[in-house]
Amino acid sequence: MLVKTFGSAVFGVDATTITVEVNVCTGKDYFLVGLPDSAVKESWSRVESALRINKYQMPRIKIIINLSPADIRKEGSAYDLPIAIGILAASEQLFTEKLDKYIIMGELSLDGILQPIKGALPIAIQAKKEGFDGFILPKQNAREAAIVSGLNVYGVETLDEVVDFLSDKINIEPIVVNTRSEFYSNAENELFDFSDVKGQENIKRALEIAAAGGHNVILIGPPGAGKTMLAKRMPTILPPLSLQEALETTKIHSVAGKLKKEASLLYQRPFRSPHHTVSDVALVGGGGHPQPGEISLAHNGVLFLDELPEFKRTVLEVMRQPMEERKVNISRARYSIDYPANFMLVASMNPCPCGYFNHPEKQCVCGPGVVQKYLAKISGPLLDRIDLHVEVTPVNILELSSKRISEKSNEIRKRVVAARTIQADRFNESEIHCNAQMSTKQTRDTCALDENCQQLLNTAMKRLGLSARAYERIFE
Repeated sequence: MLVKTFGSAVFGVDATTITVEVNVCTGKDYFLVGLPDSAVKESWSRVESALRINKYQMPRIKIIINLSPADIRKEGSAYDLPIAIGILAASEQLFTEKLDKYIIMGELSLDGILQPIKGALPIAIQAKKEGFDGFILPKQNAREAAIVSGLNVYGVETLDEVVDFLSDKINIEPIVVNTRSEFYSNAENELFDFSDVKGQENIKRALEIAAAGGHNVILIGPPGAGKTMLAKRMPTILPPLSLQEALETTKIHSVAGKLKKEASLLYQRPFRSPHHTVSDVALVGGGGHPQPGEISLAHNGVLFLDELPEFKRTVLEVMRQPMEERKVNISRARYSIDYPANFMLVASMNPCPCGYFNHPEKQCVCGPGVVQKYLAKISGPLLDRIDLHVEVTPVNILELSSKRISEKSNEIRKRVVAARTIQADRFNESEIHCNAQMSTKQTRDTCALDENCQQLLNTAMKRLGLSARAYERIFE
C-alpha cells in the first residue's frame, strides 16, 4: 500500500516541503531513496525500535521510502516521525484521512519519545504558505512555530500521541501564542545599562553616533579601560527590534538550533561575541552541512570582536564582503545559499601587545617595531570598513568612586531612535534604513559639503593617506 506524509527541508533560512512516500509491498528489504544523508539513513534503527516498544509491528516485507523531490539533499534526524507514521499507515496499522493536511516533523528516541528539531519557524511559515491545516512537531519547538498566525501547531511528546491524534482517539489543543502582545511586553527587558559605566562620556557619545547611523566602530585602549563593558551595552541604545526584524532574526537562530527551550520570538537585538580562536567557517557560516555563522546570528544586532589582532587574519578577511553586501553567500557544487548578515561590528583592541603604549601613567615595555607589527595584523581593507576609530582612555579613581548616576540607556536610545526616524523618512522610497547603508550616489546627493569642509577633507586625505572607501565613509 502506498501512503504519503509531508515533512520539510530547510535550506538557508527558507523551507521546502518534502513528500515522504512509503510503499509496503511484496518482497523483502528496506530501501530509503531521495538523497538522504547519514542521519536520515540511520532513521531505520530509531523507527524500528520506537515502533516495537510502542506495541506496533515493523513490516517484514519490502518497504520503499522516497523523499521527494529526489534531487534535493535531505539532512538531519527530523524525518523519523513522518517516516514512522508513513510505515504505520502503509501497513494498515493506522487508519486516517488526515495525512495530507499536516506537516509532520520530529526525531524519535528508541522508546518513541520525540526530540526537538531545528528550523521549526521557517517550516511553519512555509506550511502556512502552502495551505496546510497544521504542523505536528515536538512540544519543545511548538511555541517557536506557533508565532505563525493562521496555522494550527500541535506540540506532541510521543509517537503514540501522534498516532492517537491522527486516528481521532484523542484531541490535542493547538498551541496559541499572542505574538504581538508577547513581543511588546518583553521588548524592553535589558540586562545591561549605560548608567553602569562610570565616566567615558566621550566614548559613550561616539557609540551613540555609531548607533544612530548604523556605523561599525573599533575601540582602542589599554586593559581595564572599559572597552568590553561599553561594547556589551551597545544593543541597549540601538532602536528596539521591530516585529519584522524579530521574525527575521528568530528564523536564523531557529535554523541554527540556537533558540532556548520553549522559546518563541527573540525580543532583544542579538549580541554575538565569538572567541578569537573561532574559525572562518564558524564566523561566516558554511561547513559540510551549511549552517549560519556568527555574522548571521548577529543579524539585526551587534557582532563584538574582542582583542581584534588576536583573530587569525584569514578569519577577519572573510568578513570583508559580507560587511559590504550585508549578506553571505555559501556556494557548493549542487546549491548556493544566502544568509542575511546585516550586523553592526564593534571591535576592541589594545594599542600594543603589552597594552600600555601611549598610556598616561604606565610605561610600554614592547620593543622597537613590535607595536607596528602588532597593528599590522589587521589589514587596511578591513580597517577601511570600520567607520569610527575611538581611543579609550583609563578612568581615573575620582570618576570610579563618584556616586553621580550616569545617563541611562533609555535616554540615549531616544536620541538614537529620533535620528533613525529622520533617516527612515529620508530613505522611505528605498530599502535603506540608516546612513551606513547608503550607496555612493546617495552619499553625494545627501551629504553635499561646503567649500571649507571639502578643503578640510582634502587635507586629511593627503596627510593620512586615506583610501577612496574611507573618503566615502567620512561622508556618511
